Amino acid sequence: MKKTFLIATSLLAGFIIVTGSFQTVHKTEPDKKTPIIETARESYREITGVIKPGETLYDIFKRYSLDIKDLFLMKEASASVHRLRNITANRPYKLMVDEQNQVRSFDYSINDDLSLNVMRNEGGGFIAEKVPILYERRTSPLAGTIKGNLILSIGQDRLPVALKLSDIFAWDIDFTTDMRNGDTFKVVVEELYRDNEFKRYGDIIAAEFVNNGKSYRAYRFEHSGKAGYYDDDGNTLKRAFLKAPLSFRRMSSGFSNGRFHPVLKIYRPHHGIDYAAAAGTPVSAVGDGAVTFSGYKGDYGKLVIIRHPNGYNTYYGHLSRIGKGIAPGIKVSQGEVIGYVGSTGLATGPHLHYEMRVNGAPFNPLRLKVPNGARIPKALMAEFRKVSNQMSENLASIIPSNIVATKDKRRPDGV
Repeated sequence: MKKTFLIATSLLAGFIIVTGSFQTVHKTEPDKKTPIIETARESYREITGVIKPGETLYDIFKRYSLDIKDLFLMKEASASVHRLRNITANRPYKLMVDEQNQVRSFDYSINDDLSLNVMRNEGGGFIAEKVPILYERRTSPLAGTIKGNLILSIGQDRLPVALKLSDIFAWDIDFTTDMRNGDTFKVVVEELYRDNEFKRYGDIIAAEFVNNGKSYRAYRFEHSGKAGYYDDDGNTLKRAFLKAPLSFRRMSSGFSNGRFHPVLKIYRPHHGIDYAAAAGTPVSAVGDGAVTFSGYKGDYGKLVIIRHPNGYNTYYGHLSRIGKGIAPGIKVSQGEVIGYVGSTGLATGPHLHYEMRVNGAPFNPLRLKVPNGARIPKALMAEFRKVSNQMSENLASIIPSNIVATKDKRRPDGV
């Protein structure tokens, strides 16, 4: 019998609430300028630091006059776990060294979830293993009003939250074109701490987005070993077609402190939609399907056509180039990159021409009403109701009229 897990936690007493952009910036990555620190611990010496660009473990060993033989033994021990030549810049490490300058242990943060631990054994060699990084998980409300676009409104230092929010509602809202000044969002998000210090954001537990007067809600719920987001009635938010072929996540990857200009959406009399975007912007398949055409086709320029179930076909034209391996007969998945924005064919500038046809007839994709996806199993609805009701109350407790910038409550001292 499969065990059902609920992803739900109670709110902290304090709120993190914003409007426009945040007033505080919290660094979630190691400071590149962090100096190497040495401290005494019992009979061992502790060496900690952050991998510099282009730096290798050999460089670190030479700097601290460590035994190079240990480095070779460590490489051998970790070869099948994580190659030491694959260490990357800006990741923290720690070496424990004895009085003879021999390494007793080496810890390296592979990513935000895993660390490499290399320990000396009794035989003088080393053993290596990957160890999950354990965090204290807290939840906190986050809310704001759209002013310009989602990233400007939520704050660039909280970009991961903005991208996750756009992913959750990608089937209902086009975050590059549908945003309106005055739209509001409320989020209950995990914050991950180690040693009482904020490290990064985790999953969004619940969210509400009011776009152009219409409210959308999502609750995270896990069953059968998989987590997903569901609406108030227990319907999955994931459906057959995405709202748009340009992903807010991919378009936001190069965001800077300058103003982020949203994509312009132009309606054409030939029933297609033109999305003006920078050349090279990745174009995603809006749904699962099979490629039926991939190449150059008259006014369309470089074009990809995908056949979907139930007589639907989508067209992606004026591409600068077609994605690698995207050829007739190839199956593609929803959200997969199939090409890149360009100006090939009859086009006056870089943009994506996107259109949908149903049984051969043109159809305005903005009018598409896609049926709801799978529902929470009946046997689990009582558990889901318990979670969604609690999260709904938490979201409702954030009053839009009180959305103002406040101090960053993620600081350990709470001030």
